[in-house]
Amino acid sequence: MSNIEQLEREIAGAIDAAPDEAALESVRVSALGKKGSVSELLKTLGSMTPQERKERGPAINGLKDRVNAALAARRGALKDVALTARLNTETLDVTLPVREPPSETGRIHPVSQVTDELTAIFADMGFAIAEGPDIETDDYNFTMLNFPLSHPARDMHDTFYFNPKPDGTRMLLRTHTSPVQIRTMHAQKPPIRVIIPGRTYRSDSDQTHTPMFHQVEGLVIDKQSHLGHLKWILQEFCKAFFEVDQVKMRFRPSYFPFTEPSLEVDIQCRRDKDEVRFGEGEDWMEILGCGMVHPNVLRNCGLDPDEYQGFAWGMGIDRIAMLKYGMPDLRPFFEADVRWLAHYGFRPLDFPTLAGGLSP
Repeated sequence: MSNIEQLEREIAGAIDAAPDEAALESVRVSALGKKGSVSELLKTLGSMTPQERKERGPAINGLKDRVNAALAARRGALKDVALTARLNTETLDVTLPVREPPSETGRIHPVSQVTDELTAIFADMGFAIAEGPDIETDDYNFTMLNFPLSHPARDMHDTFYFNPKPDGTRMLLRTHTSPVQIRTMHAQKPPIRVIIPGRTYRSDSDQTHTPMFHQVEGLVIDKQSHLGHLKWILQEFCKAFFEVDQVKMRFRPSYFPFTEPSLEVDIQCRRDKDEVRFGEGEDWMEILGCGMVHPNVLRNCGLDPDEYQGFAWGMGIDRIAMLKYGMPDLRPFFEADVRWLAHYGFRPLDFPTLAGGLSP
């Protein structure tokens, strides 16, 4: 018995002296592990006589139970000490405001928001979305849209060209989304009813122009389309987009190589204290260009202009975003200033719908 009492005192001393849980675990392994001192004593019970086992068994098992109890008590004490130390060293200022989650602080860029608004409006009218590459050929960007090689209208577009290829041809950054109209007419047969939102590029930069900007174009091709249909579509779009009950528009003659006749559209507005309000007032503001698709463009796409006709229009997404939401300068759209985005951006879960309202 004296050996058991001596072993218990040694183990108890080691338990009391353990400075942390890692050291305490080492004591447990040395006492109760597979080759621990208490475990070795338990192994001797198998070789004892029944009388010896009856006398020493309770003593050895009692030692094991007391060691387990001492280990548990010391472990609890060490956890209390560690918690107290953390409470004394770690502080939390409960007066600070709770940080909002990313779903609340994040913002949708106005261009993305307005693109979603356009999509919702035209989808309700039965339009599909068409897309195409930003890097285009001269044929798709100019020639097939009725821009002959020597045509002065090419000078209307300040184009970004790539270096010439060995055969002399040059790729370019598309100056409008109109090449997608050509690709669409090549890919599918009429009737066609699509809108084409996307990036476009021109060498121009000031308060209302940037080298990269966004356009949305629309195209309708069938056998009976006419300017009356175009006027109705644009009127309904403007009423839905600017969220006004009535809108007055005027169509002025203009020139675009790919439409004939070509028109520019003004919308009635009132300018008041650096704000523009649509649906009222006596002023006019140009918002887009449009016209009937030129017969040469239809021929270039393999369509017979005596059988098919249609109309198209195009407007700047950035520009109409400025008009609707009162943004005075186009350049901050692309400066990645988080402060600007926090002011003009939109909550990420405010999806524009015609039923619920486009504007959040």
